[in-house]
Amino acid sequence: MKRNKLDTPASVGLLVKTERHNQKLTQLQLAGPAGTGIRFVSDLENGKGTVQLQKLLAVLAALGLGLFIHSPWDE
Repeated sequence: MKRNKLDTPASVGLLVKTERHNQKLTQLQLAGPAGTGIRFVSDLENGKGTVQLQKLLAVLAALGLGLFIHSPWDE
């Protein structure tokens, strides 16, 4: 399983954008299944720090991604 350290809005946005490109989707093609607008996808990919968590989770799900929280103390 590949892990990405996502510690800034920009790193989350880059992950979403990279995965969208890997799946050969436009922002519109991602926004539809995620139930969001193109503006939200654009803001997310550009690292806007005030995006709504519910919409972020919907975009991740539409890409087939999940969100996991890992504590370094669990190792």
